[in-house]
Amino acid sequence: MNAITEGLSALGSWEVALCMLLGMGLGLLVGAFPGITATMAVALASGFTMTLDPVPGLCVLLTIYVAANFGDRIPAILINTPGTPASIATTLDGYPMAKKGQAGIALTLSAFASAAAILLSMVIFAAVAVPVATIARDYFRSPELFALVVFGLTVMIGISSKSVLKGMLAGILGLLLGTVGLYSATGDQRFTFGISELAGAEGIPFIAVIIGLFGVAELFDQMLTHTANTVKPVSALGRWWPNRTELRNSAKPFGISAVVGLLTGLVPAAGGDIAGLIGWDRAKRASKTGSTYGKGNYEGVVASDTASSATLGGSLTTTMALGIPGDSVMAVMIGSMLVWGLNPGPGLFTSRPDLVVTMTAIMVIAVVLSLGASLLRLRGMVKLLDTPNHYLWPVILLFCMVGTYATTNSIFTVIVMLVAGVFGMIFKRLQIPAGPIVLGLLLGPIAEENFARALVLQGGGFFDVWSPVALAFLALAAVSLLLPLLRRRTAATPAADTPEPSEVDTSDELTSHDPRA
Repeated sequence: MNAITEGLSALGSWEVALCMLLGMGLGLLVGAFPGITATMAVALASGFTMTLDPVPGLCVLLTIYVAANFGDRIPAILINTPGTPASIATTLDGYPMAKKGQAGIALTLSAFASAAAILLSMVIFAAVAVPVATIARDYFRSPELFALVVFGLTVMIGISSKSVLKGMLAGILGLLLGTVGLYSATGDQRFTFGISELAGAEGIPFIAVIIGLFGVAELFDQMLTHTANTVKPVSALGRWWPNRTELRNSAKPFGISAVVGLLTGLVPAAGGDIAGLIGWDRAKRASKTGSTYGKGNYEGVVASDTASSATLGGSLTTTMALGIPGDSVMAVMIGSMLVWGLNPGPGLFTSRPDLVVTMTAIMVIAVVLSLGASLLRLRGMVKLLDTPNHYLWPVILLFCMVGTYATTNSIFTVIVMLVAGVFGMIFKRLQIPAGPIVLGLLLGPIAEENFARALVLQGGGFFDVWSPVALAFLALAAVSLLLPLLRRRTAATPAADTPEPSEVDTSDELTSHDPRA
């Protein structure tokens, strides 16, 4: 009971309230502007939250995370353009509904489905986060932690890119970047090349790298590939509130997709875009009106948005209880928490159970605020969608530079951010995912430290140190890399004269593309 009291009392300040309102506004705007992902927004905001205490900082970042899941449905439904990759599946039925004059119904059902799915996922988070962390703390030593980190890296490598080799290349690059700086085991400097800014314990400033790879890279890519959007937003919203029949018929696709989203969220690196497409497909197969999915069926909107939103709680559980990022936003969150002196993983929630309560309350309040804002008839949002992107670029770049400089008060950090942005844009063009790079940079030192400890302990015998749990995680890591290759080999090859069907890009926010392209 003390943990509940302490966790809730941490939110009883005006600073917290203002931070949540700020995060909600930013999240809704970020979601509404296509091409500006939630990862990009959280990475940018993290530079400004470093001077805040952990709870107000978490309020900003988590509220952006939640609100973006409401805002990104607006362009998906009104202009057939996903606000973030998580709303890709929303376009399948949302835009056809808007063209039929049912945009209001689509927006309302989307908001209700997203809110209910996130709240359900937070119940799961509150129920299982502490037990999972307790099990990990009691049974996970250095070998198990090393194997768990390796498994998390390989899972992201395996599903964050269509090419496993490119994913591996990105992961190796991230691990190499993580070796720069002081080696924790001996205190020796490595690969600093005489640059004093790299000689510290942090090495390469990861906040600058994250902002560069996810923010500046996306910005540079849009500048080079920008084309005018010729699709005008649907302004006739029609009826706003669903009737009882529509609500009753939405229950089945909601239930199916909620299960899909909750399970997908627990898988490291499996984002809302993947869950949304899977949930939409499963609901379509189970529906009596499945033939109308993709033609403006409100059940399809409910299914896609439920599945993509239900991943939030599972992603938070994986991140905070095990220390493995559930998605790209959580990778940025880990970086911010490390700066605050909070180490996500088994030790955090067992020593700070009040933090579970605080984070759960932040997410629940953020859902309520975002739902209330989404249910308003914000016709001004239609006008906002007409704002040319080139007006936003200089503002975003300026905020990226100021936010990065604020983390260390050093121009060197800004240079690192810009360099990371240039390379991130190149990697984007080459379809090399940024997610494994960031994970390698963040988790590489952790894996290295635990592996060094395991080698020291190994003097007593290999199997005395490498337990079945550690070996099982290493085996799963190998499977996660080999499985995509085996699937490609066993997949049926289309005839040479038969064109391949177009595919929807299901890569998560870590490899998000410009939705206008």
